[in-house]
Amino acid sequence: MAVITAPSLVGIFVVCAGGICFSALLGRKQVPTLLAIAGAFSAVLMVLASAIVLLTGRTFETALWTLNGFGRLTIHLDPLSSIFLLVSGIVYFSISLFLGSFLKNQADETHPHLQFSILYFVLMASVVLILVAGDTVLFLISWECMSILCFLLINYDPRRQRDKSAGYIMLAMSEAGFLAVAIAFLLIARSATDFSFAALRTASAMLSPQALWLPFLLGFFGFGVKAGLVPVNFWLPRSYTAAPAVFIPVFAGITLNLGFYGILRLNTDLMHASYGTGVVALITGSVTALVGILYATTEGDMKTMLAHSSIENAGIIVAALGAFLVFRGFGQPVAAALAISAALYHIVNHSIYKTLLFEGAGHVEAATGTREMDQLGGLAKLMPGLSAIFLVGCLAISAVPPLNGFVSEWMTLQSLLRSAVLASTSVRIVFALCGAALALTAALAVTCFVKIYAMNFLGIRRGAWEPKADPKAFSKFPLAFLAMVCLLLGILPTYVLPVLDRGVEPLAGASITTVLVQPFFTATPYNAQLPAAFLQDFHNLGGQTGQGFVPGRGLVVLLRGLEANPVIFAMSPSYSIVALVFLFVVAWFVVTRLTRRRTLARRPVWAGGIPRLLPILTYTGTGFSNPVRVVFQAIFRPNIIEDTRQTVAVHFRTAIHRQREETPVVDRLLLKPVGTAVQRVAAFLAGMHQGKLNAYVAYVLAFLLLVLFFYRGS
Repeated sequence: MAVITAPSLVGIFVVCAGGICFSALLGRKQVPTLLAIAGAFSAVLMVLASAIVLLTGRTFETALWTLNGFGRLTIHLDPLSSIFLLVSGIVYFSISLFLGSFLKNQADETHPHLQFSILYFVLMASVVLILVAGDTVLFLISWECMSILCFLLINYDPRRQRDKSAGYIMLAMSEAGFLAVAIAFLLIARSATDFSFAALRTASAMLSPQALWLPFLLGFFGFGVKAGLVPVNFWLPRSYTAAPAVFIPVFAGITLNLGFYGILRLNTDLMHASYGTGVVALITGSVTALVGILYATTEGDMKTMLAHSSIENAGIIVAALGAFLVFRGFGQPVAAALAISAALYHIVNHSIYKTLLFEGAGHVEAATGTREMDQLGGLAKLMPGLSAIFLVGCLAISAVPPLNGFVSEWMTLQSLLRSAVLASTSVRIVFALCGAALALTAALAVTCFVKIYAMNFLGIRRGAWEPKADPKAFSKFPLAFLAMVCLLLGILPTYVLPVLDRGVEPLAGASITTVLVQPFFTATPYNAQLPAAFLQDFHNLGGQTGQGFVPGRGLVVLLRGLEANPVIFAMSPSYSIVALVFLFVVAWFVVTRLTRRRTLARRPVWAGGIPRLLPILTYTGTGFSNPVRVVFQAIFRPNIIEDTRQTVAVHFRTAIHRQREETPVVDRLLLKPVGTAVQRVAAFLAGMHQGKLNAYVAYVLAFLLLVLFFYRGS
């Protein structure tokens, strides 16, 4: 295995170094091609290196060099890091091809392609180093490089001066999170022999559950900054909105995952804290998901809406991780394996469809010059190919079967339903409330993405914009590739789960494959836990369909309830897509047969008595989301900063102009009180520096008296 893995990893850094050098040598017009070829080749090497570890189950480790006082730097690729490296490779493959097409068609000849290309390859190398680091020192150095590079890539374009503040806010939050994470590692490493992950894992096992609370909270919220968790996520919508279209897919599909990887590596792999830490993660994740989708549903800017949606998906992932920690703390390995499998599956899914959606949003902005959904509309006619692919992403993120979002969200909800195995009544109540919040989140997500697709691609054009670029000039292959991955991840979960199981079993202590993926419902030792009558019924319903010519253990994901409540939960997207295709074919055949003798007649569309439907009379995104805004007014708490009414003859109202300003709930409840307190302290200290000479003498005298008092007391 090392014969292939080592050259693959070395090849990634060699290609990145070559990309940096050639970026400086090639002309501006050749840089997009270089980005596409070198970036895609590095991505293929990532997939190859990670696939070897995941298929064989063997880890790869090699030593680099020794630093005095810090120990040896090591490269360590295990199944957990391989999962993240695999999805990073898939996403980077699409992003690199997207960049090659997008930058090549940039109308502005002053676009700084050279700077972006160099930073892009350095960031790619930093991401890989984070995922393969086997010790704390290399991990933290790579993490700091990644944070700085993200800041530079947000602000790399000198023409975007007005957006630089968002980059500085992101950098400040990243540094605060880095300090918290570094302290968490140091607290564990106090009793470790060195800074390697293996030594930290041994040292944390000797600490009491109470001693692990502080490093858990520091690591959880420190990495939570990058993942976008409440209450440390206020930077994310600002930075995502300010980020250029060429970088934001990397932001959403790659660097966001590093926050989850850090939480998994530190808080689940290196530490075995009590179940109480899982309750904290479960509540934080549920609140994050609900707050994120509420603001996403009411947002009118495409990029900002997708940014809030990333916060929502981060909450779902962390809620599943919290359930895993609770189940592991209560000694329920099977339920823990189900929860962490759902989290890992959703991490993979979110990276794929969110990258697709942000790439699609970049195409829309480049073609129309706007991201405001109230101004868009009718893009299905202008960009039919992009419209179809974007629809796949919307359906996937809305958890509509048979696409991939449905599988991971189904598993997440099933893991929360397993709370019946827990002995604590209070914890079961927390699970019930968080499950209700996630169910509401799932329903609002459907509303949110019905809005983004309908307002942008359907109907008629509402704004005065004109096409600014030829939509056919942009390659649709990178988006179509991700759409196909969404479909494959959705219809083949029985093949994905065994791959994820490589990383799940060491953490949960149980294999999820033998629990969820039944081998075609025949009498085998694997499904001996299932009742014979149930097996016979499923056999009669066709549960064994595909046996003999379909490779793998089966095509059905199945979960059996407890002995007291032996309910069988099952799904099979593989069979579902066959059924859907069959129904579509039947419907097409029936409709064509019934209408074959009818002639097509075109008549003017009746529009309520007016000659034609004007854009100003159509339904807007703001109107679509207004019911959500009204129902959850207590959360949004908008401020009306302008309210004017136009009337005729005083009494007849013709128009109302109202401008609202919404302060995000995190800013309102956390940032503003903290900021106000800091300003008051600063004002008090400023007043002390502007006093009279007598006041300064009094300060000195009071300080001397305090020193004498404490000296006499000691």
